[in-house]
Amino acid sequence: MKNIRDSYFEGERPLFESHGLRLERVTIGEGESAIKECSDIVALSCLFEGKYPFWHVHGFQISNCHFKVGARSALWYSDNLLMTDTVIDGPKMFREMENIRIRNVVINDADETFWKCKNLDIKNLEIHDGTYPFMLCENIRIDGLKSDSKYVFQYVKNVEIHNSFIDTKDAFWEVENVTIYDSELHGEYLGWHSKNLHLVNCHITGEQVLCYAEGLIIENCTFGTDCDRMFEYSTLQADIKGSVTNIKNPTSGHIIADEIGSVTIDDNIRLPANCIIETRKG
Repeated sequence: MKNIRDSYFEGERPLFESHGLRLERVTIGEGESAIKECSDIVALSCLFEGKYPFWHVHGFQISNCHFKVGARSALWYSDNLLMTDTVIDGPKMFREMENIRIRNVVINDADETFWKCKNLDIKNLEIHDGTYPFMLCENIRIDGLKSDSKYVFQYVKNVEIHNSFIDTKDAFWEVENVTIYDSELHGEYLGWHSKNLHLVNCHITGEQVLCYAEGLIIENCTFGTDCDRMFEYSTLQADIKGSVTNIKNPTSGHIIADEIGSVTIDDNIRLPANCIIETRKG
């Protein structure tokens, strides 16, 4: 493997078609596509300032690096990445990639980040600001996510999330086969039009959550007092700890809670309209 240390590159494609390359304390300045069509790349303690540095890269490691705002759209059409202890300030990262491992990473502008990616293994990730991170991704496992981005996890499939804090709006729409454990979910209109969404030991807040859901399962979860008009047109099995404010027009299934403030069943309910709703006190 060729080693390059304490160096500076700029312009267009300065390291094009490099293979077996180790970069240490290297700065990629202004320009485009610095490390394009490459493989077997290691970047340690590097600074990225120019745009599109890692496109069509196969097999690479990025550790203790910093992607500045100008290094937008830095990682596209690539695979087999391990990224650790890195800070990203630029938007639109991780597009149409496979086999991504993330450890201890902070993304400060998560706008359109993680789009159409497959096979993500993530531990200790923070994402801030921006819209629609994780759009159209498949096969994701996350342990430790902190997010205040909007519209996260739209149209995703086969996802498992643990020990996370997600403060958002319109999250988990049109998802399929998603399980969330031991997490906090804050925001309006969570989980609409989902299929096989499974929530375990979670705390949930926000208006009109979990509507139009199919095959929804809730185990030992708590809900904030702002959760009204919950479960409209949903089929579900829900075991809720504590009280809920309002349930409206669930389609079918079974809901049990310690206390229920009110239930709204009106002429707009969908058939079969046979959901059992009860408190533990009967």
